[in-house]
Amino acid sequence: MTQTPTPPPTPHPRRWAAAAVMTAAALMDLLDVTIVNVALPSIGRELHASESALQWLVSAYLLGFAAALIVAGHLGDRYGRKALFLAGTAGFGLASLACGIAQSPGQLIAARAVQGVTAAVLMPQVLGSFRTLFHGKERGAVFGMYGAVAGFASALGLLLGGLLTGADLFGWGWRSIFLVNVPVALAALVAGAVLVPATRERGAGRPDLLGSLVLAAGLVAVVLPLVQGEANGWPLWGWACLAGGVLAVAGLGVLEARRRGATVPLLPAQAFRLPAFSFGLAVQLLFAVGMQGFFLVFALWLQGSQGYTPMQAGLVTVAFSAGGFLTAPAADALAVRFGRLVLAAGALMMAGGVTAVQYAVAHSSDTHTGAWPLVPGLVVAGAGLGFLVVPLVNVVLSAVPARIAGGASGIFSTAQQFGGALGAAVIGSVFFGALGNEGGDATRALGAAMPWVAGGFLLCAVLCTLLPRTAATPEGSQPGSQDASARDSVAA
Repeated sequence: MTQTPTPPPTPHPRRWAAAAVMTAAALMDLLDVTIVNVALPSIGRELHASESALQWLVSAYLLGFAAALIVAGHLGDRYGRKALFLAGTAGFGLASLACGIAQSPGQLIAARAVQGVTAAVLMPQVLGSFRTLFHGKERGAVFGMYGAVAGFASALGLLLGGLLTGADLFGWGWRSIFLVNVPVALAALVAGAVLVPATRERGAGRPDLLGSLVLAAGLVAVVLPLVQGEANGWPLWGWACLAGGVLAVAGLGVLEARRRGATVPLLPAQAFRLPAFSFGLAVQLLFAVGMQGFFLVFALWLQGSQGYTPMQAGLVTVAFSAGGFLTAPAADALAVRFGRLVLAAGALMMAGGVTAVQYAVAHSSDTHTGAWPLVPGLVVAGAGLGFLVVPLVNVVLSAVPARIAGGASGIFSTAQQFGGALGAAVIGSVFFGALGNEGGDATRALGAAMPWVAGGFLLCAVLCTLLPRTAATPEGSQPGSQDASARDSVAA
């Protein structure tokens, strides 16, 4: 007896309007990944922020995001994505307002942490809703649209951060980079309540809330001593805190591997048993360490030592994004043909690019290094990023069983955020340690930090040789890989 084929689901009539609203809301997070970098020197001067406080302004956001991302995705799957999307959007707007009116470094850091948590509540609902509302070619189109916006947002964030800080609209200065989110969040909240349909996953498991708290505490315990250690002379409590954080995260993974129940594991052991996934996760983590660490110290050097205005600093760093735009369109196709060699080449290009920037800085004949000697290295490093990041998730998840691909994608995004927090902590500590308490030579401090950045990218290249030989074709990619790729393109 021949069975009648199941008809395709009826498309939701407002799906494209909903996608536009959700993408606009996600743009707030996508911009905030980079917008704060060029404003850091201005923030430091006005609030009299310490060196560790500047590191926390980057790390607090990324840590909040990393700690809440996985459980927020599970909550949306089980209880409904629309409600969490609206809550995340409203929370992000309020946290941005708190950032904009902060009167001390502590207030701003706390508001940045809340920003990160609310962004983590918002973002998984966007990609999860896209996966539910769109099918077939439309799904590929909407994820392609999102990926393009995400890549554009990183460059726009650098420019917008410099423009708003330098323009000093209404006398707000750097506060504008946060206050601009408030009307966007309000508009997205109203439009989302009307246009975004409610979606959820049937049969989604119960999120592990206790495990998410352990994970959050473990991640914070790892980063805290790395940020505060330099200022406090690397005390014993810092090393104990670092060890406790590592043990907490590892213990959570072991406990979840042995436990059987209705809760959805945050760290699925089956994924970590796959060498391709474990090595790919390490590549993702190290890449984020190098990226965030580089842009933190580079922005501080440009404005603190070289006299660049925020707008000029933003324009210089856009050269990096331009390099990514050159290679990103061809990266997936090349990875299907040449596989891990493309990723390894990308990591080597990133290492070579930042080394070229360091060489230009060290061999400048003037106390002020002009922009043009820096541009070639930035373009090469950005081009390497396109070859490394764009196909990374596809190469790795092609070796992951489809039933855990969604969870593996969430862990990849978490590793990116946590790696960024580590980068701000570790690379920032090297920079400030070389700078000294009395405000030493920033160029010498940048020279001390850059080998750590280049070394991280070189280690990425080595680890890339241990990944699967080839990427999956678009037809053969695992479910969820496009979702993760879209989120990871934020770094481009």
